[in-house]
Amino acid sequence: QVQMVESGGGSVQPGGSLTLSCTASGKIFTFNTMGWYRQAPGKERELVAKISSIGETDYGDSVKGRFTISGDSANTTANLQMTNLKPDDTAVYYCYADGVWGPKSPGKDHWGEGTLVTVMS
Repeated sequence: QVQMVESGGGSVQPGGSLTLSCTASGKIFTFNTMGWYRQAPGKERELVAKISSIGETDYGDSVKGRFTISGDSANTTANLQMTNLKPDDTAVYYCYADGVWGPKSPGKDHWGEGTLVTVMS
């Protein structure tokens, strides 16, 4: 079974930095993309950043220039470096992987449980 294991959430002051990490456990042959979505209270879930298995990246407009996603497709990990954090970045951040192929994942999508990031002075 594939599980998404997240770490790195917490509280930080405006202007500060945090790094989130995510690893897809279980045997995986290939995947389409990995990345992060976030959901703030009362708002819809939105894309933060994603990276394909060949290293192509994409970012939500609100985080461009501040967040950087990196990944290791061989180990199925994705890290999100967040800098110059703002109060509007406060949300639960969810790691995901889509199009995952493995012995127990025939092209399925997988989501983590979420990790809370709080930005406040």
